[in-house]
Amino acid sequence: MNATYGFTATMTALPGRGDDLVALLLTGLDAGGPAASEHCVVYLVSRSAADPDVVQVTEGWTTEDDHHRLFAGETAQAMVARIAPLLAGESTYTDLTPVNGKATF
Repeated sequence: MNATYGFTATMTALPGRGDDLVALLLTGLDAGGPAASEHCVVYLVSRSAADPDVVQVTEGWTTEDDHHRLFAGETAQAMVARIAPLLAGESTYTDLTPVNGKATF
């Protein structure tokens, strides 16, 4: 499947909580998690090389509707609720229109 919708989210964890934020974001890949869906074709969690408390998630979805539908679900909403207390401030989001590329992990 190809991605037609994507975004990046950059989050800054509270000081020293970057590991916790990364671990929580990676649970999105667990069975039943939103990123485990066949509609999520890219889910990349990265950290800043200069500041381990700055974490970025890059996602690619088959459609924007698929993304919104899956993130409206109970599992995704519970994950999002657990993220908020780890953050030092507001996250920044950038919508993307995927063109082409590769994602192999």
